[in-house]
Amino acid sequence: MNDTYDALPDPHAQPAFYEGVGVKRLLAWVVDTVLIGIIAAVIASIPLFLLWFVFPLVFLVVSLVYRIGSIRAASATPGMRLFNIELRAHDGQRLDGSAAALHTIAFMIASAFFIPQIASVFLMLMTDRGQGLHDMFTGVVAINTPGRY
Repeated sequence: MNDTYDALPDPHAQPAFYEGVGVKRLLAWVVDTVLIGIIAAVIASIPLFLLWFVFPLVFLVVSLVYRIGSIRAASATPGMRLFNIELRAHDGQRLDGSAAALHTIAFMIASAFFIPQIASVFLMLMTDRGQGLHDMFTGVVAINTPGRY
């Protein structure tokens, strides 16, 4: 049942590209969140600790820059690279800057609200390609890095 994802590995014919990706994404999210927290804490401490009063905003800005920058550069965050997964567009290509920004913003919006967050987790566990709401909205799929699964 290939539709707009014809250029990507078929989850039935090549399941190795999708095996364990859900768990790896969760672990990558934990690693990335810790790294973002450390970077945000350092940045918040530089101007005489004054940015600690707006730490959630600092965390949000660091998260946006971290995620968009790393996905644009390598089609994966450092956490994703640690677990050998990467994001691919519906045409099989790595994400460019605008696709990375759109995917990151969709991820942040879905993560900010309880129901979309739960729906995303459910979809990641139940769909053939393991896509969350933000992945489906942006036409992105997470796969095991080719040649490294």
